[in-house]
Amino acid sequence: MDLYEILEMIERPVLFASRDGFRNVGQVKGLEALVLKCLDNLKSLPGLDAAQHSHIRLLESVFTGFEDFSVPRKTECLKSAAAVVRDLKAAPQDRNQIERDLSADSGLQPAANIPGELEASFQKLSQPVQYLKGVGPKLAELLGRKNICTIEDLLYFLPRRYEDRRSIKSIAKLRFGERETFIGTVISAEIRKYRRVRVFEIRAADESGIIKAVWFHGAHTYLKNTFTAGRRFIFTGEVKGSPLLKEMAHPDYELIDEDDADSGFLDFRRIVPVYSETEGLHQKKIRRIVRQALDSFGSRLLSPVPGEICSRLGLPPVSEALENAHFPPQEENIDTCNNMATAAFRRLVFDDFFYFELGMALRKKSTVLEKGISFRPGGKLLERFFGSLPFKLTGAQRRVLGQIQADMGRPFQMNRLLQGDVGSGKTVVALAAMIAACENGYQAAIMAPTEILANQHYLQVEKWAGILGLKAALVTGSRKGSGKTGTAGQIAGGDIDIIVGTHALVQETMKFRRLGLAVIDEQHRFGVVQRAALREKGGNPDVLFMTATPIPRTLAMTVYADLDLSVIDEAPPGKKPIRTKVFVEKERGRVYEIIRKEIAGGGQAFIVYPLVEESEALDLKDATNMAGHLQKDIFPEFKVGLIHGRLKGDEKDLIMAGFKSKDINILVSTTVIEVGIDIPEASLMVIEHAERFGLSQLHQLRGRVGRGEKASYCILMTDYRKTESATRRLKVMEQTNDGFKIAEEDLNIRGPGEFMGTRQSGLPDFRVANILRDGRLLDDARTEAFALVEKDPDLLRPEHALLREVLIRRWGSKLQLAKTG
Repeated sequence: MDLYEILEMIERPVLFASRDGFRNVGQVKGLEALVLKCLDNLKSLPGLDAAQHSHIRLLESVFTGFEDFSVPRKTECLKSAAAVVRDLKAAPQDRNQIERDLSADSGLQPAANIPGELEASFQKLSQPVQYLKGVGPKLAELLGRKNICTIEDLLYFLPRRYEDRRSIKSIAKLRFGERETFIGTVISAEIRKYRRVRVFEIRAADESGIIKAVWFHGAHTYLKNTFTAGRRFIFTGEVKGSPLLKEMAHPDYELIDEDDADSGFLDFRRIVPVYSETEGLHQKKIRRIVRQALDSFGSRLLSPVPGEICSRLGLPPVSEALENAHFPPQEENIDTCNNMATAAFRRLVFDDFFYFELGMALRKKSTVLEKGISFRPGGKLLERFFGSLPFKLTGAQRRVLGQIQADMGRPFQMNRLLQGDVGSGKTVVALAAMIAACENGYQAAIMAPTEILANQHYLQVEKWAGILGLKAALVTGSRKGSGKTGTAGQIAGGDIDIIVGTHALVQETMKFRRLGLAVIDEQHRFGVVQRAALREKGGNPDVLFMTATPIPRTLAMTVYADLDLSVIDEAPPGKKPIRTKVFVEKERGRVYEIIRKEIAGGGQAFIVYPLVEESEALDLKDATNMAGHLQKDIFPEFKVGLIHGRLKGDEKDLIMAGFKSKDINILVSTTVIEVGIDIPEASLMVIEHAERFGLSQLHQLRGRVGRGEKASYCILMTDYRKTESATRRLKVMEQTNDGFKIAEEDLNIRGPGEFMGTRQSGLPDFRVANILRDGRLLDDARTEAFALVEKDPDLLRPEHALLREVLIRRWGSKLQLAKTG
């Protein structure tokens, strides 16, 4: 087996044990023996470098004795192991593959001759952290829990906040409720009992007064040996107690060297860095090994971002930036430090963004130059389509369609993302693009994530295709037998012009005669492989990605940096805002009356539940039981329908047809109706347990109403026992219908990773940068990176040789994002 296969054998049980917050840790047996055997096999592989052998030794130390560990300790070990395995998977031996991938995607070639100094720097910085003076194997294991495996990892392990300890005050001037620093001499030290709790207590004094310091559950013997009478210490902590006797609990402290009171202070008399800790690895120890790393290897840090860029943006050298990020200069402002807004952080953040955007610029350049189809613009079919529409396109629709048609007219493959809020008219734009492809003699396909949405698209496509003399077909997983086989044959033979389907479109048996345009709707719901498979069904077809989930601009610039972006930011004329209101359980009777009144007035209602069936684990209402209750006990005069994801495709079709024809007045549902449902008469959306849903999902569900002439409403039913973030989400829903504002707020609440979803987020793992905090620098980095690639498309100029090499070596694995976005 090769390195990757052995690592997979280790990673599979580690990931199983890690699921659902490490609930499976106790069920994993024999993991120690399995991992140690795999590691023996790893060590015998030829060609491993020093860093890889260090990673293997670290894994050995993590799993030796694993079976006898407590569950909490096993959990910590598994976290460390997962991080080390990830690092090994992207180890230096994969450099050739990284070079091949980047070359294939962007034409980027490695530098022919790398100066010895640069090579030495790479080697020094990739050394295992345990070989740093003062670390060793035991401390290296603790650092591994924080994903710190190499010297470079340690250098980029930046503080999470800072404390201002520059001002040393007398005891008399210490302010209550503030973190203060003072120097005092120990006058007494003893272990005392308070309510059966052992407390270590000292009293320290200076010329102005006395203060008490206490440690609860502390290592009392160690503390008693440390705090002997007459010794002088410097302390920092929050001041409590009373004017008669001030007090600090668990203050930071350091013994003052009697020969030189100013020697070696890393923890006092300065702005002090505070790092993320783990058990056994504390602040003072981290500061000392970081200081050691900076002193020994700081000068090895290289970042060949062109000097003209650094000068233009006022960015300091990277080694200086890293020094000042860990240990800010005495004159620095403490608030600027804690906001991560110093010149040092700006440089490190810029590097993060710049290398990523440089990779995206190279990838986009190669995609733009990838040979594609040059479609003739305009045409009679398209004119007839526009003339038949019962409405005029909005200005935003016309602008976006112009961008798409311009792309389609070029002899290169189109890769464009179309964003538009719920009901903004994306489908009409996509349909126009598909008609243009058909008019040029090509087929067009649109892939949707659910059968309901695919059916909805098909109804619209078939209507317009019939008017224009085009043939359309629907391909989904539930359409089996000869009908599907016959349809597949017609598609392969070129008899079908527009094909609408689900993931069934990318099955091996599905062949296209001449696919010219692939539209992927709600693209984030598909995996990368599925999206790539549809692209490969034709000879480099143009690709249009669509999403009704507005993506904040900073996220789009990272996740979709190699795609062109179009945004429909204008609602169709006459579209009424949906009034939204939160109701609590005691108001349920009033909500039922609102539903009854709305249906009596000719409207229809959705009632959405989070569960299909009752769950013993969750105290939530479910769609199945509530549909029966509503029909029998609450609304016997109306027809109540039920739809959920477990129903077969033809059953769903039948229910949706009944709702559309108004044979069903109230449709009880799960989130299966989140996208793609277009029922103009539906004017009321009721979402039960609304506190359980995310903002994006609430907005999508709300978008199922408000599609006709009637004024529409959304009721959010919620419990009193909701979290602070749930309260915030519901308030946002009441305040705005603007999907982009909602997306921005959702991003602020959940953060980028959770906002995009972990399955196919495409988010890079930045070392320093934060796309929420550092959006303005992202703009600068993107501008500079794309401008550089415009001037030097393959980074072949001599002054860019080192930039190319660093990009491949240090950032290559991070830039291997799927070309499909």
